[in-house]
Amino acid sequence: MDKVPTNKRGIVTSQDVSLDKEYIEWIHELKSRFRNSQIKAAVKVNSEQLLFNWQLGRDLVVRKAEEKWGTGIVNQVSLDLQAEFPEAKGFSARNLWFMKQWYGFYSVSSDTRVLISNLEGQINTYGSKLNQLGSEICEKKLNQPDSEMTFPSLFAFVPWKHHVMIVQKVKSVDEALFYIRKTIEGNLSRSALDDCIRADLYHTSGAAVTNFAEKLPPIQGALAKEILKSNYDLGFVSLPDGFDEDALEGVLEQRMTRFLLELGEGWAFVGRQKEIIIAGKTRKIDLLFYHIYLRCYVVLELKVKPFDPEFAGKLNFYVNAVNEFVKRDSDNPTIGLLICKDMDRTEVQLAFQGITTPMGVAIYDNVKIKEIQEHLPTAEQIQQQIVLAEEEYKMKLATKE
Repeated sequence: MDKVPTNKRGIVTSQDVSLDKEYIEWIHELKSRFRNSQIKAAVKVNSEQLLFNWQLGRDLVVRKAEEKWGTGIVNQVSLDLQAEFPEAKGFSARNLWFMKQWYGFYSVSSDTRVLISNLEGQINTYGSKLNQLGSEICEKKLNQPDSEMTFPSLFAFVPWKHHVMIVQKVKSVDEALFYIRKTIEGNLSRSALDDCIRADLYHTSGAAVTNFAEKLPPIQGALAKEILKSNYDLGFVSLPDGFDEDALEGVLEQRMTRFLLELGEGWAFVGRQKEIIIAGKTRKIDLLFYHIYLRCYVVLELKVKPFDPEFAGKLNFYVNAVNEFVKRDSDNPTIGLLICKDMDRTEVQLAFQGITTPMGVAIYDNVKIKEIQEHLPTAEQIQQQIVLAEEEYKMKLATKE
């Protein structure tokens, strides 16, 4: 029996071929196109399922089903659909209620269409999946009046259970669309989305005091401002009362994975107490990061006391130092972030005047204080224990005698 010809990777090959560079490039292109078609097919399937859910939710709202057929109508629709399509999933009464809530949530606000249109423009600006796939899924026209909400193509890029979680846990359309965007751009799992909502990322992101609008190009400035929070939750940190910056840095370095989650997406840790030699002197940066999306270094200074104007000058110095001695030509300008115990916005804004480097100031909270002293005896208690021990020893000697 003739041996089947294979290439170096063990893949069966045809006998009468002569493979060259052009063929390799062509087959690579074919593989890439097929992968893209698989992605588009998956999005298409998700889109059609979501469209059905949207239509069903719309029908329950627009037809005023409960008023027309009674309060048990949702359960009846569920039973009828399950009987007709026993192999299909998603027809439970609970899921139908979610569909109604989903449509109702977005259709209540008259500004929803404008908000969604603005969001699509922002996502395309930052090069999201919508842009990569060419936004092939157009907004579905459902032969309905203009007064009713049509299914936004943007929603096709978010799984159904993500949509359910969002409308269950947020209070406004604007907030919901914020998490829609986060899910699309970050490809968030349901667990990661839940973490974002629990951390109230909508209210804390982009609220730090910064000078990014004046010191960075518009697109980079907007993105840089968005990635900074106004308040960083350090509830995973536990330190003795009266801790200093060095102790806080140390525990953050030990729990860097958790700290990176709190900072948000795109942060990469470079080092703690990063040394830079300037004019023959060693200078040390508290924490140095690189932000992948911004393509720039981020100097992070920590202070365990409220903001003082002199902090801005020191941060400015370190940002300039990184630009001079660390930054490469391909990197964007370095930004600085100061996280302190508290701040007054007016003081920060005045301190930023005259500073040319981009920087922001935020605060931290929820550091847990270790109650070490509660578990240690006082000096008086120690003295009492010594006296008791001496008396017991004397009694044992007297007994022996």
